[in-house]
Parts: sequence; structure tokens; C-alpha cells
Amino acid sequence: MASIVLKRTQQKMPVVGFGLWKVTKSTCADTVYNAIKAGYRLLDGAGDYGNEKEAGDGVRRAIADGLVKREDLFITSKLWNTFHARDHVKQITKMQLKLWGIDYFDLFLVHFPVALKYVDPSHRYPPEWFGDDGKVYIQNTPMHETWGAMEELVDEKLAKNIGLSNCQGSLILDVLRYAKYEPQVLQVELHPYLTQEALVKLCKTFSIAVTAYSSFGPQSYVELGVDKGAPSLLKHDVTSTVAKTHGKTEAQVLLRWATQRGIAVIPKSNDLGRLSANLECNSFDLSESELAALSALNINLRVRVYSRCFHDN
Repeated sequence: MASIVLKRTQQKMPVVGFGLWKVTKSTCADTVYNAIKAGYRLLDGAGDYGNEKEAGDGVRRAIADGLVKREDLFITSKLWNTFHARDHVKQITKMQLKLWGIDYFDLFLVHFPVALKYVDPSHRYPPEWFGDDGKVYIQNTPMHETWGAMEELVDEKLAKNIGLSNCQGSLILDVLRYAKYEPQVLQVELHPYLTQEALVKLCKTFSIAVTAYSSFGPQSYVELGVDKGAPSLLKHDVTSTVAKTHGKTEAQVLLRWATQRGIAVIPKSNDLGRLSANLECNSFDLSESELAALSALNINLRVRVYSRCFHDN
């Protein structure tokens, strides 16, 4: 399986992983089990997804059935915004590990560079963006405090690698100024409608691996009304033409557009056929002209779901 070697630990991170966002609790254990059975070895979760226990159930079943050993898997999770304070980072990480039923995360990311007022997990978990009154409450916790607490997770072997998500270049450079352990991975929205070329180049300069989410563009956000009317990349003429040329699916083409350039992807699907097809996206190569044609679709369409949370507050 194709992988990216992370700089500090030299651990291999699979280029194609399985994303757990919007995987429902009722199906999550089976979905994770089937993903592992199909060959996925990277599982991308988060506290905010609300399905950690169920994902862990799927992992435990796969291990019990002899499909994999724990060390064969690369499990990613994320620190939610309400736990950015130093006193809360380790506490919530241990809770998330308990939900998963594992001893360590292979990768633990700061989910958003936004610190929110603490919400006790016994009161509400996941806490989401809003307080009990439906408003957003910012907390003045600087990133250097949060990152220092993330580094303690490494020292205590609760996380092998740590990184950032939904961050731009200025914040990455800020973290690099004081980091004892540099970010190993940046996870961001990235697809042909949002190529983020300068950000990808910056990460490569500092040997920070990039993971793309929403590889199929605004497809997953249509119901939220933030797709801005852009046509689906899965039905775009450029994508379809390339897919027909190679005898592949449009989804495979969009994933290969990223992985061929050294960018990891974390698609999800509840359909076993598509689940397997996505994993096989590295079975062909796009030409330079095809890569360029897909990149030329860039319109800087950033979904930015989290920005909507601050309206009228």
C-alpha cells in the first residue's frame, strides 16, 4: 500500500485512508469492519464526529477476527475546539482513546485553530460549536499553549504523531517557531475547486505531509447550502472525460489527482463497491495535461462550514 513517511517518527502513513465524518453511529462499527476487510489501514476520526466508540467496536472486531493487528492500523483523531486549554488536552485525549479502546493514536490533530469555552464531556459530548443557548463562546487560549499540551501527548506515548487541521500558512509558521515537535501532518479541504497550491508548497518545504478532505468538492455540503451552486466535480465534463480515458470512475480520478502529487486522501463510502474502488485509485497514472486540466478548475471554493457558526453571535 502506498504511504507517506512522516518526518520525525519515520512512521508510514497510508496515502488512502477511510474518513469517518458523517458515518452514522448505527452503521459505523460495520462500516469500519468492512473498510478494514477491504484493505483500508488508515481510519480518520475525530471527537466531533460522535462515533468514536462505534469505530472502536469495528476495530476490535477486525482484530478479534484476525484481519489485522493494532500495529497494522494508522488511527487518526482530533482535538475539539472546547478542549484547547492545557488542562483539558490530555484529559479529553485519554477519554477519546478509551472510547476507541486503544492505547495510542497514530496521529492526533488540532481540529480547528479556534478555541471555544470548555464544555464538560459529562454535560455534552461531542460539545459541537454552540453553547446551551445556541451561541458560540470564544476562549482566549493561544495556540502555543495548545501545542505544548499536544507535545505532552507525544512524551506520554498517547499519540505518536501530532499535527494541524484547517490551518493556513501564517499559523503553521507560528507553530514552527516554538514547536519542540513540529507538526507532521496538515489536514485541509483540498480538491480541484480549491487547489491550495501555495499552502501545499509551504508544507512540502517544511516536510509536513498534507491530507486532503472533501476530495470530491462540495458534494458533502449541498444539504448545508454552502456549495455555492458549483456543479459536482463527480459530474464535471473534465473529470468525466479523464475517467473515460482511463476506464476509471470519476471518484478515482479525483482521488488520483491528489495522491499522484503526494497528497493523502480520506474518502468515505457506505457502498462496498465504491469503498473498494476508492482504495484502488493508485492503480493508474494521470498525464501531466490531465493533472493540469483538473487543477485549472480551481475557483477557490472553500466551503468553510465553521465560519457560519459565528454569524449573528
